[in-house]
Amino acid sequence: MSAPDCRLCGARLKTSFADLGMSPLSNAYVAPRQATTPDRAYPLQAWVCDRCLLVQLGAPASREEIFTESDYLYFSSFSEDWLAHCRAYADMATRRFGLGAASRVVEVASNDGYLLQYFRERGIPVLGVEPAGNVAEAARRRGIETRVAFFGDATGRALAADGLRADLMAANNVLAHVPDLHDFVEGFRHVLKPQGVLTVEFPWLKNLIEQVQFDTIYHEHFSYFSLATARRAFSEHGLEVFDVEELPTHGGSLRLYVAHRGAHPAAPALARLTDAERAAGLDRPETYRAFEPKIAQIRDELLAFLRKARKEGKRVAGYGAPAKGNILLNYCGVDTDLVAFTVDRNPHKQGHLLPGSRIPVRDPETMRQERPDYVLILPWNLRAEIARQMAWIRDWGGKFVTPIPRLEVF
Repeated sequence: MSAPDCRLCGARLKTSFADLGMSPLSNAYVAPRQATTPDRAYPLQAWVCDRCLLVQLGAPASREEIFTESDYLYFSSFSEDWLAHCRAYADMATRRFGLGAASRVVEVASNDGYLLQYFRERGIPVLGVEPAGNVAEAARRRGIETRVAFFGDATGRALAADGLRADLMAANNVLAHVPDLHDFVEGFRHVLKPQGVLTVEFPWLKNLIEQVQFDTIYHEHFSYFSLATARRAFSEHGLEVFDVEELPTHGGSLRLYVAHRGAHPAAPALARLTDAERAAGLDRPETYRAFEPKIAQIRDELLAFLRKARKEGKRVAGYGAPAKGNILLNYCGVDTDLVAFTVDRNPHKQGHLLPGSRIPVRDPETMRQERPDYVLILPWNLRAEIARQMAWIRDWGGKFVTPIPRLEVF
């Protein structure tokens, strides 16, 4: 595909970061009645801007096609570890920012109310903004007031006009999902109160590069952020990052604390993590150019393992049906010849086929019936939680497999 313009600085993109070929949308799960209908596939290539070093995709699929033209099947409430993370965040934010009944918490991309429920339990007024109508309805059933809309300048202005300005805003794992970065960031400027705080969580580009997390590159993720590129995006809209912390979630993430310029003093962590990015070479274009060759090695290792298992008469099943798993399987060319089925706790995914690979998604109890020799953990960022939940596969000698950052059987 031809190179697009940078969505942060506008420069023409020239340097490929990762070309993953043609791939269906990673959350376009296939209903059984559509099993014979071919998947729509799109180019999946990430570029790095030589000027500002933002890693990004073009936009071969629209945000409407990804999130709203059919039921969106990603629900945040099916990971116990993620819910524990959110509960801890609500505890921390309530204490740190003195939130109470007179405050308001607004979450962008609020999904099924997975986070806002913990503020509501504390008697703090909440509002979710979520573009996927079916997911928003799940939040409303929990008693979480939710507006169905894409967040951006217009939505931010509308919320402010309705008197819904926020003491705290949260934007978890959504910054990457917006094709118009500047429109999105401008929305926060309208909704935040003068001393209000926005927290933004996203997978850290430093970890993506160092751990070769190429399967987190998919059509729903338009951009991949370092601390430096995220700070620039907010700064251009009168907002500044005043604190930052590292998180273990999603293979290693950052949580930024953002406010109107000058509203809060800068914390020492900003300088420390800025230095860490420089030490990792994130300020040098050659670091990005060296990434793509590492992907093929992971593909070759996984395929060699799966083919050897098949030759030895061993059976491999998957655990999970995450977007990252679909990227991995499709890039590597894995289908039901190598992975018989996968299981997922999300009932909305069960009974579907994975896009591209057409591997069936079943209930986790299927593992007890089928007794596979190996379980390939597709959401490798949740490996500890999954290995704990599924420890009983060892009763028949089953083993777990993770493919990233390197193949591991345990």
